[in-house]
Formats: sequence, C-alpha cells, structure tokens
Amino acid sequence: MSFTGEIRKLLLKNESVRETLVGGNVVFESEDLAVIPVPISARTLEDAIAVHDSILKTRQQFSKPVIILPQDRWMSSGAMTRSRLLAHFHAFTSVFARFCEVRRIDKPTAAAFLSDCHSYGDASCRYRYGLFLKRDYKLPKGTMVAVSEFSAPRRWNKDGVIVSSYEWVRYASLPDVRVVGGMGKVLKAFIKEVQPDDIMTYADLEWSDGRAYRELGFEAEGERGSVDFTVDPVNWYRFPLRGEGASGLYYRNFGSIKYRLKLGAFKY
Repeated sequence: MSFTGEIRKLLLKNESVRETLVGGNVVFESEDLAVIPVPISARTLEDAIAVHDSILKTRQQFSKPVIILPQDRWMSSGAMTRSRLLAHFHAFTSVFARFCEVRRIDKPTAAAFLSDCHSYGDASCRYRYGLFLKRDYKLPKGTMVAVSEFSAPRRWNKDGVIVSSYEWVRYASLPDVRVVGGMGKVLKAFIKEVQPDDIMTYADLEWSDGRAYRELGFEAEGERGSVDFTVDPVNWYRFPLRGEGASGLYYRNFGSIKYRLKLGAFKY
C-alpha cells in the first residue's frame, strides 16, 4: 500500500474526515483541520523545490490549521506519527495538568521519552522536566505524560543590564495523550526555578502555527526559512543537505516561526 493509501486507510475510518484534491495534491480534512501528505520521491533538489512550492500553494487555500505530513516522518516514526495524527482529529486521552506535578529528570529519561514522542527526538539542553500524574486518573499514578527541555542561558549586556535568554527546545506529551494545561504548568515551573528574562522557541510549520505559544503569551518574531534535506529511502532518515554530491532523495521542509516571551522587569 502506498504512503498516501496508508493515511487514507487510517483517517477515513473517521466519518468526519473526507478526501479532496486541491491544486493537484491529496488533502484529508475535517471541519477544523486539513492534512496534506507529501510523498518523497524527488531525485534532484529542483524537483524537491517544485513539490514544496506546490504544497505551499495548496496550504494557502485553507483558513483552518493544516498539517503537512512528509513521507519520511511516517516511515521512520510510524507509530508515534499515527497516534499524533489521530490526536489532532480528537482521538486522544485527555489529562488535566492540575492532576500532575513537575519534576526535574535526567538526560536518559528525557531522551528515551522524546525518542518515542517527539519528531526530532532529544536535544542538547540544560534543564529537563517531566510531568507526572499525582494519582490514578485514566493512566496509573506516576505515569510521565509529558517532557520539556530548556537550554542553558545566552546572556548579553543591554544598556548596563544583563539579559538572560533561554530556549524552550522541546515539549512533547505521550502521542495519544493531550495534557490540558501541560505546557503552561511546565513553563511556570521553569520560570519559578530559573527566573529567565526571556524565553524563545520555534513552532514547526509542518505541524503548527504556534497557537499554543501565543496562548501562553509568546509573541512571533518572524520565520526561519525552509531547510533542504536528503532522505535515505531505506531507513527514511533525513540529513541536512551539505554541498554537492549528496545521494538519496531530496526534501525541502516548510520552516518554522520564532516566538519569544519577555519576562524581565527590564523590557529591552
């Protein structure tokens, strides 16, 4: 079965989802969400750019949120991607953050969780937090339902005041679990412990426009452009394109939006 066929089989079980063709691209949509699968078969960068531009034009036809789902993510992290996709169509277990507590965790614990629950896996960081259920509530007490990672500070002198800025590098919940208020609870714990002047982060435009960050008070600071990759068609791992002579398939992603939350009393 083809990549698009597998998505069709998964999503069309939901009677609220229908399949359409927009700008020559297959789209699966409900009233409040659209998903555009992106088969990866380009043998040249020029072909990958043409696919990117076609998908971009299709996405611009929608006023509702759009998920762009490239084939390599589906093939290399299938179980996580399937659960995450279904969760966007409201097939998830809802857990309230008020029934959870935030605790610092070590690198192996964070890395193991993010390997299973985040598209980009673990990252280099200074602070790692887990969100744990305080009691039996849909899942057993003590279950770690989400993980966040924050960077070490970057500091600079602004008119005689030292500004300490941190990056929110990762946030992920269990793929089939939605932690209501989870991001806010972890963010609050980090701010209380570290007292940053600001926190910046990126929203991956293949999955989100950053609405969750805006609801937490972050403000957009512009976009980070698309990145070109080569993709191994055997294991479906992607690698940033570096110079000429690359082998494999080609893919251009859709960039991200940079967000910043300013917290210090000195608003630079």
